[in-house]
Amino acid sequence: MQTTTLSFENMHNHGALFTNMLRARHETFIQKNKWDLPEVDGMEFDQYDTPASRWIAVHDFGEVLAGVRLTPTTHRCGIYSYMIRDAQKGLLESIPSNLLYEEAPVASHIWESSRIFVSHRVPARLRFRVQLNLINEMTVTARELGASSILGLIPENGPRWGRRVGLDIDEVGPVLDIGGDRSRCIRINLQTKLH
Repeated sequence: MQTTTLSFENMHNHGALFTNMLRARHETFIQKNKWDLPEVDGMEFDQYDTPASRWIAVHDFGEVLAGVRLTPTTHRCGIYSYMIRDAQKGLLESIPSNLLYEEAPVASHIWESSRIFVSHRVPARLRFRVQLNLINEMTVTARELGASSILGLIPENGPRWGRRVGLDIDEVGPVLDIGGDRSRCIRINLQTKLH
């Protein structure tokens, strides 16, 4: 099992890993969760998959087991910035605008995590190891990018799980029903503990 951080600058070194990750996202979010998202050729993508983002993939022999996208909160592309902020501004129909208690931050030391998933194909005996690899690489990569915190929209029970693996998590938004799932915004403080 390997964990790789992809960027537009290095993805050519990793063969089909990026497209395989977009296919795994398609399987998770469109086929399994039934979300109405952009897709082409069996790949899921959106307006936040830009050269400013980074993608972390946990993979084994070409199969993507888990993934997450990191996007700087300072990035803009046309009318879009990052998912949580755009939802708060009312630009996204599928996510309520009241997802944060405060105004969405725009700062070079804050990155957003989105599109986090673990493939349903990962056997139960390996899930925890896959999740730990994903979270570890996400925090290491975010720190290398200058982040001191990560903002994310995750399932309602995510903060409890994150604390069990040693993350310093603050709940920064209410629990909301989003597409039939109960989710909330969280902030991961990267300054308190190094993994």
